[in-house]
Amino acid sequence: MRLLPATKSQPKEMLPVGRKPIVQYVVEELVTNGIQQMLFITGRNKASIENHFDDDPELFRALNEGDRKELLSEVNFKDLGANFFYTRQRLQRGLGDAVLCGENFAGEEPFLVALGDSILGLHAKSNVVARLAEVYESKHASCVIAVEEVPRDQTRHYGIVQPEDETADSFRIVNLIEKPKPEESPSNLAIAGRYIFSPVIFEMIRRVKPDQRGEIQLTDAIQRLCDERRRVMGVRLGPGERRYDIGNFPSYFESFVEFALADPLHGVEFRKVLERLLARA
Repeated sequence: MRLLPATKSQPKEMLPVGRKPIVQYVVEELVTNGIQQMLFITGRNKASIENHFDDDPELFRALNEGDRKELLSEVNFKDLGANFFYTRQRLQRGLGDAVLCGENFAGEEPFLVALGDSILGLHAKSNVVARLAEVYESKHASCVIAVEEVPRDQTRHYGIVQPEDETADSFRIVNLIEKPKPEESPSNLAIAGRYIFSPVIFEMIRRVKPDQRGEIQLTDAIQRLCDERRRVMGVRLGPGERRYDIGNFPSYFESFVEFALADPLHGVEFRKVLERLLARA
């Protein structure tokens, strides 16, 4: 709703940031962190995600014949060495329900959840997923969540965690609150769109009652893990691992401009254009 009309006929995950759609940055980040099996939870009007990662023999041939191999490397996703699978969330019933759609894919193994509308790090340069996996193994956790510091007056826009120790880079989480008012927020540490779960989360999700909008909130399921004294851990984003959360037009515009300025081919010229436009304002 917050990105209409841009998302009327395409998912927000396919909006371009710089020269790539958001979801491509996410996939490239996960591959860099060693993830090779990926399940996309899609829905109505999201077929373009599957199309984007499919082979396109005619395009590949044209790029080869036109000696555009640098472009070919950016659209030939076989080179990533990852396997892509797809399933559909038939009704939009919230993030918890979307995760439940992946139960058969995950089986009895721990699994990663990465939100397709959040880029971590400029040009997806982030190793937080690898650090989440390390903490999951070393702490025998049921859940590990990436978190970032946000301004206190913006906590109402995020899921916020209550840490047992606010000073550590990784810490136990004792409570979660979905979009608290600043004066009621237990911290300024926001969930940053990357999670690792034990399969026990599926049972927790099934116990969650839908909210007023009929949605099943993933944070409610994680809270049940906390209530049962299971080990839920948080890992801070490191320097340079800022989250680009494409949830509204201001954040989208800002992200696009920052990525465009950092573009190795067009960034310098774009900066000159931007400076000229700002001088006119």
